[in-house]
Amino acid sequence: MPYFILALAVLAETIGTTALQASQAFTRPLPSLVVVIAYAAAFYLLGQALRFFPVGIAYAIWSGLGIVLIAVIGYAVFGQKLDLPAVLGMAMIMAGILVIHLFSASASH
Repeated sequence: MPYFILALAVLAETIGTTALQASQAFTRPLPSLVVVIAYAAAFYLLGQALRFFPVGIAYAIWSGLGIVLIAVIGYAVFGQKLDLPAVLGMAMIMAGILVIHLFSASASH
């Protein structure tokens, strides 16, 4: 259950950030409202996840997965391109998350 809560927090943060791009600097009301609701949900869920994870572990997973998901959405939805160093950097982020999940005694399993 802790990972599910953290995954929901990542999903909410990803929705919020996607809506932030779509809000065009808060000039569009509906995406702007989605930003506020999604970020509120993301922080609430992250707070709930902190009952099970140390803050550094939870934040590393939350922010790392969010970065990668937003980059994929940016490419697929907004046509934003990534160069090789950006892709390699995100691959290292994903590798770090896997190391934490698979090998760290600090992460609850």
